[in-house]
Amino acid sequence: MTEAYIYDAARTPRGKGRPDGSLHEVTSVALSARLLNAVKERNGLTGHAVEDVIWGNVTQVKEQGGCLARSAVLESDLDESIPGLAINRFCASGMEAVNLAANQVRGGAGQAYIAGGVEMMGRVAMGSDGAAIAVDPSLTFKTYFVPQGISADIIATEYGFSREEADALAVESQRRAAIAWEEGRFARSIVPVRDQNGLTILDRDEYMRPGTTLEDLAKLKASFKEMGETMPGFDKVAMLKYPHLDHIEHIHHAGNSSGIVDGAAAVLIGNAEFGKAHGLKPRARIRATAKIGTDPTIMLTGPVPVTEKILRDSGMAISDIDLFEVNEAFASVVLRFMQAFQVDPGVVNVNGGAIALGHPLGATGAIIIGTLLDELERQDKTVGLATLCIASGMGAATIIERV
Repeated sequence: MTEAYIYDAARTPRGKGRPDGSLHEVTSVALSARLLNAVKERNGLTGHAVEDVIWGNVTQVKEQGGCLARSAVLESDLDESIPGLAINRFCASGMEAVNLAANQVRGGAGQAYIAGGVEMMGRVAMGSDGAAIAVDPSLTFKTYFVPQGISADIIATEYGFSREEADALAVESQRRAAIAWEEGRFARSIVPVRDQNGLTILDRDEYMRPGTTLEDLAKLKASFKEMGETMPGFDKVAMLKYPHLDHIEHIHHAGNSSGIVDGAAAVLIGNAEFGKAHGLKPRARIRATAKIGTDPTIMLTGPVPVTEKILRDSGMAISDIDLFEVNEAFASVVLRFMQAFQVDPGVVNVNGGAIALGHPLGATGAIIIGTLLDELERQDKTVGLATLCIASGMGAATIIERV
């Protein structure tokens, strides 16, 4: 099978996903197009250089509706002969775009792809697409549906994580993200966003709160306690599914959960012939990809079984992995991953995660692959694993190896 290599990974800074965020006036299509242009320019791509643009975005309505990928290609300076494919695997959409592109290359369906994703959460509100699993009673009853925040609290209750542990992880995420920016660890990947006059709109992740302390977080009210304990009583729904639990411990709040932000990311993937033809040196190869379905009520445990699957499928062990990126959708997700595999916290999310930097849903999977690659290079390590939990009960993972 043909090897699939990563030649470039780029992302925009993440802007606050609200009306006063720096990227709020930029549309999803425009931000995507600007990033595609950056990949084109950074790698000297001309004509029909890539087979397709595979682009993840989660809330596929309004400006993010239709085939956003094709719209972004047409808005960009890429050749119009390049098509576009918009995909949605919820929070793993950007990763699934990369994995799909890599597997297309490995299978011989084209020499190269640009893959990634976008989410403008301040412009197109999360949940505004009305997913059936949340709104169709025939499905919600069958699956014992609860909102994701309740699911995160179920994980904390089931696996014994305290509010103090979750808050400590959040403070550490903020500390690591601040150091990463101070030391320029994101410099290779960041593409500043500029306006039509060439003036910089945003060149730095703006969601971070580096001065956050445990004392600050202790003052915050648990975000999902009220919806869990009062009508419609999601805690009771969860306990119907998990009767061994006599209560749900509500530990998550805005400070130890992922931030709502705007952003986009792209990865250039190709075979060896593509690199030779364009004078490009591969940075890593996609060693393995995996996805899996999991319990839709607890919902967010996917990183554990999908990591087990990808290691089994690739004949690897957890000890073969040098660095991990585990999306910080909620603190308990990362705590559960580290508990399950007994991995050193010092090799997980080395540069902070979505708690500090934000989680632009359709882009995050591609972002963490790029962050993982940059950090492998910085530390002169070899193998990294990136994984995400996914709404409605799924998991996705990618293993990359430097070349």
